Amino acid sequence: MKTNTNYPAGCEVQPAPGRNNMKTKLGTATAILLMAVSTIHAQQKPTVIRVGYFPNMTHAQALVGRANGQFERALGPGVQIEWKAFNAGPSAIEALFANAIDMTYVGPNPTVTGYVRSQGEAVRVIAGAASGGASLVVREGSGIKTAADFHGKKVASPQQGNTQDVALRSWLRANGLKLREKGGDVQVLPISNADQLTLFLKGQIDAAWAPEPWAARLVHEGGGKIFLDERDLWPNRQFVITDLIVSPKFLKQHPDIVKNFLRAHVELTDWIEKNPAQAKQVMN
Repeated sequence: MKTNTNYPAGCEVQPAPGRNNMKTKLGTATAILLMAVSTIHAQQKPTVIRVGYFPNMTHAQALVGRANGQFERALGPGVQIEWKAFNAGPSAIEALFANAIDMTYVGPNPTVTGYVRSQGEAVRVIAGAASGGASLVVREGSGIKTAADFHGKKVASPQQGNTQDVALRSWLRANGLKLREKGGDVQVLPISNADQLTLFLKGQIDAAWAPEPWAARLVHEGGGKIFLDERDLWPNRQFVITDLIVSPKFLKQHPDIVKNFLRAHVELTDWIEKNPAQAKQVMN
């Protein structure tokens, strides 16, 4: 049935009193509500996760994932990553203690030290990251041919207490060599990886226990020789050089973010293992 809207003259239907006013008020309220929602949405800041890493090949997942944006894609638009570079593990652990980072790639020795110092309160290991990738490199002209030749020498490590530093000190002790501060004649000098190469070229250090790519640079750019590949000290030539740890507080507050980050870490690990040449290009 068709509705008839033709009314006799003078009998037109008039709007109810106040209806236009009600429409106006309703429209105004709707506009205000939409503006409020938009303002709240605009004011919502993304959750920030602060991630530590070292510019070493032993931190390949961090280097590749940071370069190609895979971690950002895995976490989504509501999460922002702040990357923080460190020279060695002890500095990263101190940053974790100071709540300056939430998660970091780091070596096993600083991890254990951090766990013990905090009585297990500040560190949770959630993944391994790399095996191998460290060597003891000696300078050409240092006169070092055997372990006994380290008497009276200066040997660098990245930082006191880091994984290579602990490995170096353990190896010296196992070979009957004492540090100068303990009545011996071997000096272990904590020197950043980049500075090791400079001092190596100047002849101011005789050797260095370094991670990759720094060990390779000491050989190719510094004319050094690999005296010992650390893999030769371990069963099946395998040992953990890097793991991934997180603050328990951040893990409790943001379990989904940690889960998604870990998923990207595993995917990156698989891709790097299957595409080593491409991964190396990305890291370089």
